[in-house]
Amino acid sequence: MKYQNYIEEAAENKEQIEKLFSRLKKKKPKELDGLFHAAHEKAFDKIDCLECANCCKTTSPIFRDIDIKRISKKLKIGVAEFERTYLRMDEDDFWVLKSSPCAFLEDDNKCGIYDFRPQACTDYPHTDQRKVVQVLDLTQENVKICPAAAKITMEILGKIS
Repeated sequence: MKYQNYIEEAAENKEQIEKLFSRLKKKKPKELDGLFHAAHEKAFDKIDCLECANCCKTTSPIFRDIDIKRISKKLKIGVAEFERTYLRMDEDDFWVLKSSPCAFLEDDNKCGIYDFRPQACTDYPHTDQRKVVQVLDLTQENVKICPAAAKITMEILGKIS
């Protein structure tokens, strides 16, 4: 994968990242959002998701009921059929994909349902949202999968350490 070096660098700094995220949870939300948003913009100036699609290849988003209804309607199938064909209930009682890679991932790494994809896909890797403190645990997991999340985290680590 083109951006594997970002994930490897984050893996090499796992302990420092764990300490960083523990400290970040105590920061003021506005300061934290500003740090993440600036690093997010900088990372996505260099990273093209279509050259990676690691998230789509390895993990499943959570499908909310509203996502399921919207996607089913666009695919012109019933909700029950969509759930039966593509989804399973995970250990936390969330709807997730039955398998990886995503059934909607095309050969060129584009999403076959991009215009009506789940909200979790739209927001991924969640590093530009308001109140990023609420998703720090998720971001720490995403660092293992997403080169952009890894690059963003390493950028913040460099600024705060």
